[in-house]
Amino acid sequence: MQIEKTVALVTGANRGIGKAFVETLRNAGVKKIYAAARDVASLAELTAGDSGRTVALELDVTDAKQVRAAAKQAQDVTLLVNNAGVAFFRGFISADDIEGARREMDVNYFGTLEMSRVFAPILKSNGGGAVINLASIASHVNFPILGPYSASKAAVHSLTQGIRAELSSQGTQVIGVYPGPVDTDMAKDFDAPKVPPAQIAEAALKALAEGTEDVYPDPMAVELHGNLLHDPKAVEKHVGEMRPE
Repeated sequence: MQIEKTVALVTGANRGIGKAFVETLRNAGVKKIYAAARDVASLAELTAGDSGRTVALELDVTDAKQVRAAAKQAQDVTLLVNNAGVAFFRGFISADDIEGARREMDVNYFGTLEMSRVFAPILKSNGGGAVINLASIASHVNFPILGPYSASKAAVHSLTQGIRAELSSQGTQVIGVYPGPVDTDMAKDFDAPKVPPAQIAEAALKALAEGTEDVYPDPMAVELHGNLLHDPKAVEKHVGEMRPE
C-alpha cells in the first residue's frame, strides 16, 4: 500500500495501542484517519490541531447500528485496524460468572468480525486495501490468568486466517498482530516486562509495507512463538503456572 494515499480507520483509538496507531499513521503521512471510540469526547485531544485529517468517530463495535453508521460515513477507507478490545483477567472456573467472558468474546471476536464483514465491500470498492487485526500471543496458547481473554483472541486468530482466505480474491491484505504484554491501561495488572504501544503500531505498519501476514512485534512474542513451534506442550505447561487466584 502507498501509505500517503491510505485512508485508515482505527477502532479503540482513544488510548493504548489504538492511540499509538493513530499517531504512527499520522507520522507516516497517511491521507486521512478515522479515530473511532465509544466515547467520542475521549478523542478530542487526539484529533485537535490536525487540520481535519484525523476524524473522530463514535463507534461501539458491538453495536451493529453504529458499525453500519460508521461504514456509511467512512466509504473511503482503505485500511481497517481492528484494535478495540477488553480484558478482565479472570479464569474460566474461578470467575464468579461468565459475564466477563461473554463481554470479551463480544468485543474482541464478534466486534472484529462485524467490522470486517461491513468494511470488506468498502475495501473492495477502493481497490482491495488491508485489514490489521490486533490479536495476542495468547491467541496461540491459553494463559489461565486471563483464560477467557485468551480464548477470545484465539478466535480472532482463527478469524484472521479465515477472512484472509475469503478476501484474497478481492486483493485485500489481512495481517494478524500477536504482541506479548504492552504498556497500556489494559495490561497494568499483568506482572511482566512490557513494550510501548508505539512499537506494536510501527511493527504492524512495517508488515503492511512488506506484505508480512503474521507479526510478532516484541521479544516475548518472538520467543514464545518460537518455543511454540518447537515444543507447544512445554509452553502450555509453563504458561499454565500463571493461574488466577
